[in-house]
Amino acid sequence: QVQLVESGGGLVQTGGSLRLSCVASGRIFSRNVRAWFRQAPGKEREFVAGINWSDGTTAYADSVEGRFTISRDNAKNTIYLQMNSLKPEDAAVYHCATSLFTTVPTGKATYEYWGQGTQVTVSS
Repeated sequence: QVQLVESGGGLVQTGGSLRLSCVASGRIFSRNVRAWFRQAPGKEREFVAGINWSDGTTAYADSVEGRFTISRDNAKNTIYLQMNSLKPEDAAVYHCATSLFTTVPTGKATYEYWGQGTQVTVSS
């Protein structure tokens, strides 16, 4: 089993920044990819960013490219999502997830384990 716990969400003004964290525990060593998804009310859960745990290769959704940065800390078994220049449309519950794929997939069905999520609210 794998447990994922997110933190770092909150309320921020348009143009502000937040950094999300996701700590993993359990049998995580075999999961090659970790990613961030988000889900706004009434919308589908969508891919935001992902990182290959082994080589650090990253992938981003077009909507966040250049504003968000995903990174990892191997020693802490943690991934981060640095979010800058936040917009109202970035408001959502952000979840981290793991996948056995060796490249970063964007489909949510390819991810096996999910965290409970952390709320990000952006005021205009």
